[in-house]
Amino acid sequence: MKRFFGPSTLIAAAFIGPGTLTTCTIAGVGMSYDLLWVMLFAIFATIVLQEMAARLGWVTQEGLGEALHREFASGVARYLVFFLVIGAILIGNAAYEAGNISGGILGLELIAGPFKFWPIAIGLVCFLLMYLGKYKTVERILVGLVITMSVCFLITAILVQPNVGDIFRGFIPGPLSGSELLIVMALIGTTVVPYNLFLHASTISKKYDSTSSLSDIRIENAVSIILGGIISILIIITAAATSGQVETVSSAADLALQLEPLFGESAKLFMGIGLMAAGISSALTAPLAAAYAARGLFSWSESEENWKFRMVWIGILVIGVVVSITNVERVLIIKFAQITNAILLPLIVIYLIYLANSKKIMQQYSNGWVSNLFGVVVVLVTLLISFRGMSKALGF
Repeated sequence: MKRFFGPSTLIAAAFIGPGTLTTCTIAGVGMSYDLLWVMLFAIFATIVLQEMAARLGWVTQEGLGEALHREFASGVARYLVFFLVIGAILIGNAAYEAGNISGGILGLELIAGPFKFWPIAIGLVCFLLMYLGKYKTVERILVGLVITMSVCFLITAILVQPNVGDIFRGFIPGPLSGSELLIVMALIGTTVVPYNLFLHASTISKKYDSTSSLSDIRIENAVSIILGGIISILIIITAAATSGQVETVSSAADLALQLEPLFGESAKLFMGIGLMAAGISSALTAPLAAAYAARGLFSWSESEENWKFRMVWIGILVIGVVVSITNVERVLIIKFAQITNAILLPLIVIYLIYLANSKKIMQQYSNGWVSNLFGVVVVLVTLLISFRGMSKALGF
C-alpha cells in the first residue's frame, strides 16, 4: 500500500478540488460526454510533468523553487521566474483557496445544513493540521480524503446509470468550438496545475532519499494521478448522464441538489461528502504549495517551522477564509485562476524541461528523448489551446 500512496497523493488531493468539480460538472452538463478525451490528455500530461518534478526533487533533494533560484540567479530569466512564481503560485493559490474552502462549506451544508461558522471551522481545522501536525499525519489524512472522494463519486456515477456506449465515444477527440475551447482550457488548467510541480518536487524527499528506486517514484506518481483523473471523469459522467433530466446547474453542489429528487437522498449525501473531502484536501495543499514555492525562490530555511514559511501558508489560508465569508462570486474566481494557470503553464513547463535536461543538476537522471518528446507535446498543445481560447474570448 505504501508503494502506491505518498507525496504523489498530495497532487491528486490538490487538483481534485471544488474548482475541478465545478469545471467537470459544467463540461458534463454543457457538452455531455464529448470532452472526456480532454481529461485523458490532461491525465497524461500531468503524469509526464509531475514525473519530471518528482525526479528533480529526488535527485537534488530540493524543490523546484530552489532549483530555479540557483540556476537563474540573475538576468531577465530571473525576473520572469519571479513573476511566474508570484503570479501563478502565490496569487493563484490565494484565488484557489477561496474556492477550496467554499467548496468544503457547500459539501458540509449538503450533509449537515447551513451554519454561518463553517468557513472559520474549516480554516481552523486546516490551520491546526498544518501548524501542529507532522508531514506524515497530513499525508495520511489526504490519502484518506482522496480514497473517500473516489468511493463517493464512483457510487454517484453508478446511481445515475450512464450510457456506456456514449462514454466510450466521449474518449474519441472531435472538433471544438470557441466556447468549448474555454472549457478545455479550464479542464487542463484545473488538472495540470503549475503549483503542483513545486509541491511535488519539495515533498518527494519526505519519502524518497538517494537510495530509493526511481521506478517506485514513477509507479506512485502514475497511480495517484490516474486515481485523481478517474474522479474528474466520474464527475463529468455523472453530470452528462443527468444533463437532460435536471435544470441548469453551475456547480457540483447544484448537481447534488438536482440529483436528490431523481435518485434519492443517498445521491446528494455521497456528492456532499465528496465535495467536502475535495474542498478540505485542496484547502490543505494549496497553502503548503505556495509556502514551498516561496521558500525555494527566496532561499529560506528548509525547516517547515520557519516563521516566513508559516506566514505564507497562513496568509493564503486567511485569504481563503475571509473571501469565503463574503459574497464574492466564487465560480468566477475559480475560473479566473484555472484559465490563468492554463496560460502560464507552458512557461513553467519550459523551465522544468530545461532543468530536467541539465546534466549538471540531474546527472545520469536527466530527461531522455521520450520525456522530452512528451514534454514538448504538452507545451505545444497547451499553447495552442490557450492561444485559440483567449483569441475567441477576446473576439479576435
